[in-house]
Amino acid sequence: MQVNSTKVVSDLEEEFDTLYSVLDEMKESMTNTIKQEQARKSQELQNQLTQSTNALESSEELLEFANNALDIKDEDNFAKVETVSAVVTMAPAFRLTMKPKATDNMTHLMVDFSQERLIIQGLKFLPVPKAPEIDTADCLVADNSITVTWRMPEEDSKIDHYILEYRKTNHEGLPRVKDERCWEVVDNIRATEFSLTGLKFDSKFMNFRVRACNKAAAGDYSDPVTLETRAFNCSFDSTSSHLNLKVEERCVEWDPAGGKGLESKIKGKENKGRSGTPSPKRTSTTTRPPAVRGSRDRFTGESYTVLGDTSIEAGQHYWEVKAQKDCKSYSVGVAYRNLGKFDQLGKTNTTWCIHVNNWLQTTFAAKHNNKAKSLEVPVPERMGVYCDFDGGQLSFYNAESKQLLHTFKAKFTQPIVPAFMV
Repeated sequence: MQVNSTKVVSDLEEEFDTLYSVLDEMKESMTNTIKQEQARKSQELQNQLTQSTNALESSEELLEFANNALDIKDEDNFAKVETVSAVVTMAPAFRLTMKPKATDNMTHLMVDFSQERLIIQGLKFLPVPKAPEIDTADCLVADNSITVTWRMPEEDSKIDHYILEYRKTNHEGLPRVKDERCWEVVDNIRATEFSLTGLKFDSKFMNFRVRACNKAAAGDYSDPVTLETRAFNCSFDSTSSHLNLKVEERCVEWDPAGGKGLESKIKGKENKGRSGTPSPKRTSTTTRPPAVRGSRDRFTGESYTVLGDTSIEAGQHYWEVKAQKDCKSYSVGVAYRNLGKFDQLGKTNTTWCIHVNNWLQTTFAAKHNNKAKSLEVPVPERMGVYCDFDGGQLSFYNAESKQLLHTFKAKFTQPIVPAFMV
């Protein structure tokens, strides 16, 4: 307490010293203005007095000449009187006014500091700022970016900056006091809104809170709000994968030894042409921790497929898939959960996909119901999938450039799941 008291007293003295310094500077500046005005007026009066003195001296000579001219009795020389009259009329003394060019009035430099005195008398310690209010209606969530907008409950000119805190969560509703993730901080925000860009929407929701700061202290946090990211968090369902697919963490890859040593129904024709092939390596997507690999016969034969573990029954969803550079062949799309165990993506009316084949010559095609449409665009390193279930739209994008690759129009009659084939 002693240390803090000493510090605030020192800060107070420093602020008053600064205020005294400002007042002294203003006093000196205004005093100089008065002196400069006084000097200017004195100089103008002196100049006018000098001009008048010179003009009067000149006029005396002209008047003497005029009087002499008027005493002329000769008619021939009397005509000269008009010329003399003109010269006298044009003399400097007759063109000068005797009204002073400057007055002794200095009222235009008077001051009234009554309002300023009231302000100074109203000096008091800085109050702790009140908690801001986040306006969720004006917040914007789009394309891995979030703009948060807030306002103060009342005008506060002493606010210096704001501190915004946020964290990702999968819990809807009011933020929990304790969450599995820590708050991240953005400090020194000068406006009442801030845009977080370059986020990775790998959670369904994000919590936000903000506090105002003046020079003395930081105020209370605003009521925290939860904004929906609309992220579609999907993992591979390893229990649905083909025996020759190895599903772990964020990757699925071809595993030629996957079915060896296990009792399996897939022999002969069903494994024809693939058992000894050093096949396409892997493809990956955002996932949860790997599921336990158990006995599987969900897909067999040449349907080297694995499904996602999250169904889409309504709404709009987006996810991205990235294939490794050594991946030779893969398909990315969606399917109904009742996809047959021998069915391949794009070859039935219940599957929609983009297929990439890099074996000999790269082919890039959109497939559905055993029909393929060649895509005359480069194969992207990362592919985005957008599904509008209610609107019957499935679109594929270059996730880097946002270029549209292909759009399927469909009427989904039952829930769909992300589907992958390698």
